[in-house]
Amino acid sequence: MEFLARKNGPSQKVVTSYDALAKAVHGLRAVNCRVVLTVGSWDLLHIGHVRYLLKAKSKGDVLVVGVDTDRAIKFYKGDLRPIVPQEERCEMLSYQSCVDFVTLLDDVDTKGQWQYELLKRLHPDVFVAVEDSYPKEQLNEISKLCDELVVLPRQAENTSTSRMIQYAVKKHLDKMYDLLERRA
Repeated sequence: MEFLARKNGPSQKVVTSYDALAKAVHGLRAVNCRVVLTVGSWDLLHIGHVRYLLKAKSKGDVLVVGVDTDRAIKFYKGDLRPIVPQEERCEMLSYQSCVDFVTLLDDVDTKGQWQYELLKRLHPDVFVAVEDSYPKEQLNEISKLCDELVVLPRQAENTSTSRMIQYAVKKHLDKMYDLLERRA
């Protein structure tokens, strides 16, 4: 289904209405397209994310990527995240040729638990998750809302958003300590 990536420019890939997205997915299914859904924060997009998206796309014809809103991310990653605002994360994902549609996810409860609204609306052929992203009970719930659940290992051995943040902070702190020691 490469035509989707070519026909839909990056701005056309971002769909803000679940109704419009569900209608598009229904139409694609009518022509026997296999729809894959994955969701995440996608903060500080890196090689692990891109490899993961490519593997997710290989599970079907159309890849829909859900992007957690800034509000949702704060629930499960704390007040210092995300680093990149939700609009920019959506735009960055829309530039990935393997991604056909991007939409925002904001359906978390007060405990930060995903309520599956997008999953329920789309009922994808395949839902792709990263190992250790969800507890087993949650994976069981997710598997009831899609035809197939695929759990992938992390796609980068040395790179993660958390590691990138830790490295940058450590590097700057080390430099500050050096400067302070020189002044002392």
